[in-house]
Amino acid sequence: MPPLRGAGGNDVSDLTIRVQSLHLYPVKSCAGVEVGEALLIETGFDLDRTWMVIDPDGQFVSQREQPRMALIQPTLKTSEMILRAPGMLALHIALDTVEAATTVRVWEQPVRAYDMGPLAARWFSDFLGREVRLVRFDPEQRRLSERRWTGALEAENAFQDGFPLLVASTASLAELNRRLVAAGAAPATMARFRPNLVLDGLEAHGEDGLDEIAFTADEGPIRLRLVKPCARCPIPDVDPATGEPGHAVGDTLARYRADPRHGGKITFGMNAVIVAGLERKLRVGMQGTATIRFD
Repeated sequence: MPPLRGAGGNDVSDLTIRVQSLHLYPVKSCAGVEVGEALLIETGFDLDRTWMVIDPDGQFVSQREQPRMALIQPTLKTSEMILRAPGMLALHIALDTVEAATTVRVWEQPVRAYDMGPLAARWFSDFLGREVRLVRFDPEQRRLSERRWTGALEAENAFQDGFPLLVASTASLAELNRRLVAAGAAPATMARFRPNLVLDGLEAHGEDGLDEIAFTADEGPIRLRLVKPCARCPIPDVDPATGEPGHAVGDTLARYRADPRHGGKITFGMNAVIVAGLERKLRVGMQGTATIRFD
């Protein structure tokens, strides 16, 4: 791998980075919430991918087949989550209430969960035009990332696809947008890529070559390890403002982001796991350090 360079172009062994933004996605595959600080728990950020929409067979439903889910906007309050969508009255979900226990599926993996009741089911079914239900992750379940990527670390997940955190950089999005605009397409927002943590201080796709990123929170040190490039499905081609699918983002990424290490899959961003820092908060504007992975 060539030497990693910082945003200024200098060769470095350690980099200074900055938290540019933090994001939660309370309901899997619905719109995100940008926050000023995020609490790290065993499964990533607190309340990230805590709820999920399922079909009558218990399989999760996502923007892959229901792009209108991008228009469902959550707001987190002290004791409730409020969901809003075009043409719908607001749905209020208590943070401390669940109904019957159930088992659902994330990909082919059975996962324990709790149903959120008939009102939530009817709200989502009416908006999406098909029968679905809303469920909440059972916090007693230990759903681990694949150990071939995390090694000795046991990385827990809620309803994430496979890893507790996703890290991207402002420079990576800027490079994609440079190429989109050059091709006559509109620039993309970071919302299409659904990261939890967005960093300043890297060159374009510099996150690909990082080993760990470290911050000093008020409560103590935080260390995150970047373990696997994030292979991209069609969701980045869904416009988060309209819920309409397109193809410009995927077509553009395919021209320069096919990763031979992963069978030619298109990658953007890095999946990450928590090495240290549970019950500590990341905050926007925090400066930290990144170490480079040499392999």
